[in-house]
Amino acid sequence: MRLLALEQFAVTAVHQAGLALPSICERHFRLIILDIMLPDGDGRQLLSKIRLVSDVPIIMLTARGNEGDRIAGLEGGADDYLAKPFNPRELLARMRAVLKRTAKEDLPDVFQISDLNIDRKRRQVLRSGREIALTGAEFDVLLLLARNSGKVLSREQIAEGAMGRPLGPYDRSVDNHISNLRRKLSAPDDRAELFRSVRGTGYVYVADITTRRIS
Repeated sequence: MRLLALEQFAVTAVHQAGLALPSICERHFRLIILDIMLPDGDGRQLLSKIRLVSDVPIIMLTARGNEGDRIAGLEGGADDYLAKPFNPRELLARMRAVLKRTAKEDLPDVFQISDLNIDRKRRQVLRSGREIALTGAEFDVLLLLARNSGKVLSREQIAEGAMGRPLGPYDRSVDNHISNLRRKLSAPDDRAELFRSVRGTGYVYVADITTRRIS
């Protein structure tokens, strides 16, 4: 961390997987350096959870340097993979390379679905120019499903990715949020549904979306 500070990087250290995801959801990071070996979990599982909610560049650090592990990390969504032990200067070089490569790949500000606009930065949803009042949790569930359009997400993934917590026994909060979103976002002439239930699994966002970036 001292070397990164000397190189003008502002660093936030989180030492537990259980604390990392809420921090990533609450703050904007330009880059994440993720160790596979975490005190309370596997970094590869955390990687998959991060990828549900964020496109932030990620460099994986691990003592497992064989080719199979590197391929698994990259296929899991990592932007780069560095095996221990490593020269700190190599890490800096890889950080700068990843930041340069991903500089223009930020998440779009607005997701547009027909006459429905989801504004990520303003946390605002408009339909035909009229604002739809959503709770914070409803907005986060909607954004998560829209970002993963066409991909079936389990209730557990939605709870962890949008609400930052695991589902408890008999917990119907995800189903309740989806029900509320369907009611609030529907229009009298709607023929197609935004969300489809997948029996025994979860939900999938099925509407076609376009994205645009606001300058």
